[in-house]
This record gives sequence, structure tokens and C-alpha cells, in this order.
Amino acid sequence: MSVLAIGLSHRTAPVALLERVSVTGDALAKLLYDVQQDPCVAEAMVVSTCNRVEVYVTVDRFHAAVTAVTGLLGVHSGVPVEELTPHLYVHYEERAVEHLFSMVCGLDSMVVGEGQILGQVRQALKLAQRHGTVGATLNELVQQALRVGKRAHHETGIDQAGASLVSAGLALAGDLAGRRALVVGAGSMSSLAAVTLARAGVTDIVVANRTYERGARLAESVGGRAVGFAAVADELAGADIVITCTGAGRHVITPGMLSRPAFLLDLALPHDIDPGVRAVPGVTLVDLETIQESGIGSRGGDAVESVRALVAEELRAYLDAERAAKVTPTVVALRSKAASVVESELGRLLMRVPDLDEKARDEVAMTVQRVVDKLLHEPTVRVKQLATCPGGDHYAEALRELFNLDPKMPEAVREVEL
Repeated sequence: MSVLAIGLSHRTAPVALLERVSVTGDALAKLLYDVQQDPCVAEAMVVSTCNRVEVYVTVDRFHAAVTAVTGLLGVHSGVPVEELTPHLYVHYEERAVEHLFSMVCGLDSMVVGEGQILGQVRQALKLAQRHGTVGATLNELVQQALRVGKRAHHETGIDQAGASLVSAGLALAGDLAGRRALVVGAGSMSSLAAVTLARAGVTDIVVANRTYERGARLAESVGGRAVGFAAVADELAGADIVITCTGAGRHVITPGMLSRPAFLLDLALPHDIDPGVRAVPGVTLVDLETIQESGIGSRGGDAVESVRALVAEELRAYLDAERAAKVTPTVVALRSKAASVVESELGRLLMRVPDLDEKARDEVAMTVQRVVDKLLHEPTVRVKQLATCPGGDHYAEALRELFNLDPKMPEAVREVEL
């Protein structure tokens, strides 16, 4: 099985299209399920954020899988395949792994180095695990990608290379100190927004959320106050800054709800705020398109180069380990066959020399086993080393041919001491 990644992001598609393709909640779970149920697919995971929608699968047929996954993206988004296809990217095997590692490090984000993607990929994996759509291959790959992402953030300056989406958006708002803010939503992005506002000197923060208790916890953490979702319209009347990220899938703020100048930051896909608010006098709306066009946080300098080098290093290590793992069944089969030969020959010896005492029997058995171990040690170590080189699979094939091994047979790969 090989890893295949198919998706679209802010780099390949306009935000308006991303908004149409974006899936959350039950719709995300349904897409995940349908992808995994396709005959071409063994494992599946979907990463859906404000910047991207990506499907990761393990497959044994490349072209059939690309067609199947692309078709399902079209069906679930309602976007015709012919409209969707020009904006899709397809990464396979090594390129798929490299893309995932780079993406988790923040290199592929709208704002370089943003750390939200680590949590988003982790949540995508948890969802796939919960629905039973990932197996050993994707689970191990994504876990490794998360470790690479953590390493990048700990060892390089990528965190400072670009601001978060929240900081990038608020950079267009001017001085924040002393202004009154309304945060609509209480998820991870809204929580980041509230904390960013508090650190910038905003002392009057109101959090509106459908679940009042969750909103209250967030408000308390930043010294603000919480209101129910129904109070959004009333709170807008006194807000200077409004940040939304609800995942509601519809407009929660419309032009008719605004009666005074305000700075609005919409971080949701689909959008929370009707773009028509821009026609309201004194109202400034910044959304993902605005941030994308502004280029804030798009450069990373030396930190980006450091992360790229780290990704290349981790990619080589991952691929070497994968290649070495592919020869393991052959090595186990060889060891298993040798163990069977030793056992058979010792049995024949004992039948021919039945009076051999127990101490002598043990000594003979240990001597024969040592001889076999020494003979097999060099070729088994070398075949694992050579497996990481170009064409390394041929060495395992040679062993299978020379010793007539079938590493796929259960009895050939039973656990033996390596």
C-alpha cells in the first residue's frame, strides 16, 4: 500500500472555492467514511481547515484512487469535478510524506509557521481513529509528522517567522489598546483570538458562544464576560473589534446588524460574516482573502530554510526506515527457515545417537545454533542496510530466490529472535 494525498489549499484555490469545499462536523465524518469505503482505499484521513482540505489515503491503485477521491470531494462539496480538478494537487508516496511533514511544520500555511496546524492535524487523526478509518500505515505516518512538527517549532524560529492568522488579521486593525472587543465562538481559534486581544491591551472582551458554559470559561481566562449567542446583535452595538470563527456554516453577522464603525475579522470557512457589511459606513471587514492578499507573515527567512532542511532530514530517515521495514519479512522468513532446519537436524541426530546425555545434547544444540547465527548475521544485517539504497528491494528478492523463501506465509513470519 502507498500513501496518496489529494487536496486544495490557499495556494491553489481562491478562498471562495475553499469555502464551498470545506467540511466540518457530521459532513466531515461522512466524507471520511465514504472515502474509506471505496474499494481502492484501505485507510483514510481528512484534514479540513480554513486554509485547506486534504484527503490522505493508502492505496494500491494510483489512478483509480485519484478518480475515486476526487469524485467524492465533488459529491460532498457540491462542486462539479471539472471545476474542482484544476485547483487540486496530488502527491504520491515520497512526495505525499514530504508534503505532510512540511504542512505540519507550518511551511504551507497562509501565515508561515503558524502553530494551529499541529492541533488541526492531530484532531484529524483522532477523528479517523475514532471512526476506524486509519490503520498502521497512516497512523504511524501522521504520528511521525506530528513529531516532526513539534521538533520544527522547538528547534527553529519558525514560530516567529510569521504571525498567527489572528495576529496577521489584527495587524490591519491598528492600535488595539482601550478598544472594546467581541469574540464570537469559543473554539481553538476564538480562544487564540481572545488571548491575543488581552495581550494587546484590550481590557473589555465579550465572548459569545452557543454553549454558554464554554464561552464563560474562555471569558474568565481573559478577564472578560460571556453572553449567549442570541446576544450577538446587541453586543455589536458597542463593539469596536469583532472576531468570528464559529463553524456555523452560515452568516451569523449581516449588514443589518451593524449600526456603527467597527473592525471585523472573519476567520471562518464558510464565512461567518456577510461580505456585504463592507458597504456599511465605517465598517472594515478583514477575512481570509484579505490576509492572503496582504502577504502578512508570508516570509520566514532563515527559519524557513532551517525547517526545510529539517524536513529533508526527517524525510530521509522515514523513507530509510520504511525501506528497511519492507525487507523484515524476508529476514524473518530466512531466520525461521534456518531455525526449522536446526530443529530437524537435531532431531535426526538424537534418533541416531539416543544415548547422548542431556549436557552433551545441549552443547551440540548450542554449537549448531551459534554456527547458524554467525552465518546469517552478516547477510541479514547487510540486506537491511542495502534496503535503504536505491534498488534495495532487489537484495531481498535475491535472498528469497536463493533460499526459496515466501515471507508472506504466516508460518514463515512467525516471531523468531532476530
